[in-house]
Amino acid sequence: MNAIIIEDTVKLPGRIRDLASFRSWARSADFPERGRFSFLRGDLWIDMSPEDLYRHNHVKTRFSTLLDGMVTARRLGRYFSDGALLSNVAADLSTVPDGLFVTWRSLKAGRLRHVRGTEGFIEFEGTPDLVLEVVSKHSVRKDTVVLPELYWRAGIPEYWLVDARGERPRFEILRRALSGYRKSPSRAGWTRSGILKRSFRLLKLEDRLGNPEFTLSVR
Repeated sequence: MNAIIIEDTVKLPGRIRDLASFRSWARSADFPERGRFSFLRGDLWIDMSPEDLYRHNHVKTRFSTLLDGMVTARRLGRYFSDGALLSNVAADLSTVPDGLFVTWRSLKAGRLRHVRGTEGFIEFEGTPDLVLEVVSKHSVRKDTVVLPELYWRAGIPEYWLVDARGERPRFEILRRALSGYRKSPSRAGWTRSGILKRSFRLLKLEDRLGNPEFTLSVR
């Protein structure tokens, strides 16, 4: 297969046949700087659409700010924001979550390891303790149907799923069970994380200009 050209800016090499060839391309200097690319159980997913500033980017920022500060202060491990490539061979998965948390215990045990690219470490291989996805217009099926199964197959204990596109934000903490993920109970908007031993609540307000403003609280 010859290369596939998308929007005159992204060139997909014809050698992408499986997870190994996708990961090799993702670690190379030829990997595009723009766009989101995932290899999910034999399928190559491509999203070139721009990010919604308030209902996606701003929401990711809220989670990154709070979770990074919390895990650092409590010395629980490391939180990585959007941009960290995660691969899991058993699940036939390689994607970039909107957020990723790994405990020191998991790192020391080798459940998640760093993979070096052309410019330092650019990929994780294995099983983190928590992943976050924020749903966008073009990621509904991927985030709500495909990834829950693959993240479960990868053995990830918690999957945090956020959809802030409606009037009321939807925030679920999905815990890994024997045959899939199960929703963590929510009380008055507070949802408990078994991994972080805290409860979280996401609310939608408005800023001074009437734009959506989200607050993420922990207790």
